[in-house]
Amino acid sequence: MSVENRWDDRECAGFSEERLLLYRSNLLGSDLSITNFAGGNTSAKIAAADPLSGESVEVLWVKGSGGDLFSMKLDGFATLYQDRVLALERRYRGKAHEDEMVGLYSHCTFNLNPRATSIDTPLHAFVPFKHIDHLHPDSVIAIAASKDGERLTREIFQGRIGWLPWQRPGFDLGLRIRELVRANQRLIGVVLGGHGLMTWASTSKGCYEASLEVINLAAAALAGKAQLKPFGAPAVTPLANERRREFVARLVPLLRGKLSREQRKVAHFDDSQDILELVCSERAADLAALGTSCPDHFLRTKIKPLLLDFDPARETEGDVGARLDPSLEAYRRDYAAYYERCKENNSPPLRDPYPVVILIPGVGMLTFAKDKPIARQAAEFYVNAVHVMRGAMTLSTYVGLPEKEAFGIEYWQLEEAKLRRLPPEKSLSRKVAFITGAAGGIGSACAARMLEEGACVVLSDVDSNVLQAVEQDLKKTFGADPVRSAVCDVTSEASVQKAVQQAVIEYGGLDVLVCCAGLASASSIEETTLELWNRNLGVLATGYFLVAREAYKVMKAQGLGGSIVFVASKNALAASPQASAYCTSKAAELHLSRCFALEGAEGGIRCNVVNPDAVLKGSRIWAGEWRKERAQAYGVGEQDLEEYYRNRSLLKRSVYPEDIAEAVYFFASERSAKSTGNILNVDAGNATAFPR
Repeated sequence: MSVENRWDDRECAGFSEERLLLYRSNLLGSDLSITNFAGGNTSAKIAAADPLSGESVEVLWVKGSGGDLFSMKLDGFATLYQDRVLALERRYRGKAHEDEMVGLYSHCTFNLNPRATSIDTPLHAFVPFKHIDHLHPDSVIAIAASKDGERLTREIFQGRIGWLPWQRPGFDLGLRIRELVRANQRLIGVVLGGHGLMTWASTSKGCYEASLEVINLAAAALAGKAQLKPFGAPAVTPLANERRREFVARLVPLLRGKLSREQRKVAHFDDSQDILELVCSERAADLAALGTSCPDHFLRTKIKPLLLDFDPARETEGDVGARLDPSLEAYRRDYAAYYERCKENNSPPLRDPYPVVILIPGVGMLTFAKDKPIARQAAEFYVNAVHVMRGAMTLSTYVGLPEKEAFGIEYWQLEEAKLRRLPPEKSLSRKVAFITGAAGGIGSACAARMLEEGACVVLSDVDSNVLQAVEQDLKKTFGADPVRSAVCDVTSEASVQKAVQQAVIEYGGLDVLVCCAGLASASSIEETTLELWNRNLGVLATGYFLVAREAYKVMKAQGLGGSIVFVASKNALAASPQASAYCTSKAAELHLSRCFALEGAEGGIRCNVVNPDAVLKGSRIWAGEWRKERAQAYGVGEQDLEEYYRNRSLLKRSVYPEDIAEAVYFFASERSAKSTGNILNVDAGNATAFPR
């Protein structure tokens, strides 16, 4: 597929060279067919005043290690004295000593810039052009990962693009590219075998246009043979869309549990046309076994995926589930053997030997990682790998990297050092929470508290408009990946099942359930209608049962334990006047929680209760008739109700949604790992509601 030139001279008029570099980088990074998240790098050699001497020096601006071209800002670039980087050639002792050069880059830092520089820095420093792009476009990697890559490069680009066979990125590769350029002044770029593309020019705009020209020439070559079937004939027929979702919802908790034996993982599901074309094809097994080629791909996806054995025409998810253990064990043995064959004396220890990418014929792809962004990115990288396979098989024959070379990238000491620099995980990292009543004050506060601690959160509420607003607010603060919503009427079994299914498909399972869907009503006993009675029981008792039952099923299937938290009320323990339906329903919640605690304990599923009292701030319940009715019941004005409750408490303090959220977080986290069947009152002290 060709890419559109989106450079706008009006938009970047008056930009400095630094700003033009950033503009170019963001444009290139915005298209995943050009380069993936955190993939590729761009550079510019820019004159600047030396902060010590004041003299003009040439500074190499290059995307820093671990940055992302699309989202980066100017502080995402490392800056180095160009002449000092070039001078490192005198220190270079050959390919056997590549890694020691990385430690020297920091000695070339310009203006005390703390941004760590990329291992690709020499590829930019030694090419004698002002502006350079290093990208991983699908159409070009299809050539780079072809058996006939060198010939195809020569034919498609007519001598304007050079070819270098696979070599691990580093100092020596930078020197080789320099020699290639010196030998052929016509070159505007080079295809790096099994890896990607580099282009260059004297201006930022010219470099951008050179990159697009090469990408589009490669895309045109592929389009010319679009009628071919590179994956062969279809071997299976995809399941219908709803059936695929049903399949995943039933299988993925079991799969997640087995893959999370050492550390929990979060899932991402992809059933795009590209993935279905591969997994349903007659060549699916052969291509899956070859793995991915581009280092940026297999660093995120492992060297190859697991293709599950499944015939969608005659089998169900139960058949696949019954075969999971031997399938996963075979993958583990194969991966461990790969490690043993390739390891060196100084190789990092064997990492998690289970697959990141799991392909299912007729269904799609599941990817698993420590959090949603990484799981999603792994899926995106494998989609790019599918594009590469398709392109390579269209033009020639797809080839993966030699096993030893792939291992050298995956277990590179420099990559290991990156992993060790990662910040410690938060207390709810790798966990998935489902919250009912999430559009309300307490529910949204609970969601924010869980997200602060690294959880993925599915918000549910019956009010779709308010729910959407809360979702958008939380995404602004915490990003899009960890926040989802599902409209849910907790009194409807079908609605509850659909919402929980949606959560499971989004993240792979459930670890925390917070039930705080609510309503309130006031009426003397003789004036309490059956409709009012049933409405309270429907939301506060039956609703809690329906949601907790569905979450409990998922938790049991995972085999990872879990935490269920009911947000009840002081009224679960102490009755209030003119609220018999509400008080009775809250008492039912409390006893229901004990039932879940009893039955769930064997599987490590805990259930506890938080009892708030008089949380007026941010509450939709208190915004309606309930405030007026409670004020009348206690003989005070509506404007005085909060003060009445505050003075009624032993501590004379108001209770806020954030206070309830903190208690809910305690029960959701491992801080309360030895608590189940318990009650935590958050009411500023109410003697009538003391549990004992």
